[in-house]
Amino acid sequence: MNIKFGTSGWRAIVSDEFTYNNVRIATQAIADYVKESGLTDKGLIIGYDTRFMSERFAEAVAEVLAANGIKSFLTIRDTPTPAIASEIRHRQTAGGINLTASHNPPEYNGIKFSPAWGGPATPEVTSRIESIANKLLADNATPATMPVAEATARGLIEIIDIRPRYLDEIRGKLDMELIRKARLKVVADTLYGTGRDYLDVLLQDAGVEVELIHGYRDPYFGNDIPEPNEEHLGDLISRVKQTGAHLGLATDGDADRFGIIDSDGTYITPNQLVALLMVHLMETRGWKGSVVRTVATTHFIDAIAEKNGITVRETPVGFKYIGEWMEKEPVIIGGEESGGLSIMGHVPEKDGLIACLLAAELVAAKGQPLSQILMSLEAKYGKFYTGRVDLRLTPEKKDALWKKLSSEPQTQFAGSKIIEHKEVDGIGWKLEDGSYTLVRPSGTEPLLRCYVETLSESRLESLLTDFRNLGL
Repeated sequence: MNIKFGTSGWRAIVSDEFTYNNVRIATQAIADYVKESGLTDKGLIIGYDTRFMSERFAEAVAEVLAANGIKSFLTIRDTPTPAIASEIRHRQTAGGINLTASHNPPEYNGIKFSPAWGGPATPEVTSRIESIANKLLADNATPATMPVAEATARGLIEIIDIRPRYLDEIRGKLDMELIRKARLKVVADTLYGTGRDYLDVLLQDAGVEVELIHGYRDPYFGNDIPEPNEEHLGDLISRVKQTGAHLGLATDGDADRFGIIDSDGTYITPNQLVALLMVHLMETRGWKGSVVRTVATTHFIDAIAEKNGITVRETPVGFKYIGEWMEKEPVIIGGEESGGLSIMGHVPEKDGLIACLLAAELVAAKGQPLSQILMSLEAKYGKFYTGRVDLRLTPEKKDALWKKLSSEPQTQFAGSKIIEHKEVDGIGWKLEDGSYTLVRPSGTEPLLRCYVETLSESRLESLLTDFRNLGL
């Protein structure tokens, strides 16, 4: 086997490839990278999510770092990814190691490394770590370890509680009084993940009447996938309808992604929410700067930006590329269609918690359901229909289909002429009817992701059907 870091770290099935030995190998590779970078004395934050054995794997990571003379700041409990990013920047450590597989199925776990700037590691960094790790594997290396008790006694492991400071940070970036005055009623769904005691507490602090569902640790995630999209938020949709709540707000397993349900049970897509919050932040904060989106994210953002004289930065898929822009220049909002966003002055990492709280702030500010606010926005800037098909294929069929799409020039798709080819992290086509498509292999799962954006609902369904047929 090889250790391979995808869009958000190395992920593998527990007890298959994600074993104590391989976790130690990956950690030793990170330790070697930190030492090469001259940051040994800065230490590393170690956090973990609610998956099976995550805290034990986190201890194994700390034991390897201790043997390398690198101090670990180990979180006292499972912790959201954005809170870890914030703590890296606050303590000015060499970075952080997070034991998480985010929204992957429950049989997975993973390691995500974030460098000193707090955002996800760039390909240059992960390539170096991969190279070291795979050489260690090839050499059948056994990394040295120092037991937790000894490392703690020597001051090489320190247990920290990062929750209070992070909650204060989020409160300072919201109009809590505005939310309080609106007397909102919200159902919160943390999908058995790290968002519990964060999302519900922040809402309660803002005077929101909150009902929390799935607010306890379950490594099986209710026998589902902890991904806050419409397919996996059935319970939340039902409770919003039953209780007459203004909103349903959800976070994924490590709370870096969001899911938003309107008062009538309608799922608000990440594409729609990023556009809504972009306008909200411009109107309420008066911020100036660029907006950043991945190549798979809606052109609705571009339409808004064009009419407001704002520059749009398009990146490959992966929040690390958005985070890089956030470090380079003022960015009003950076977002991706898979449910990640961050805002100016916040961490260069996706944060499902601040996304949910900003959605509540928007409803409080407008005094209207999100769908109604969205309709007003679409009347001004145009309506865009987006969708995605994930083709789960055997490795052989996936490779064959990808080879065909990437090596054989295509002239039309779904009955429309292809007028522009774009190869930014996948194969993108602009069709003659104004539609956009993108096909790319997932960086963390064995599938091809097919993205569609068009100007009519019927055309959206036609395009999605044609992509589904590619997998037959």
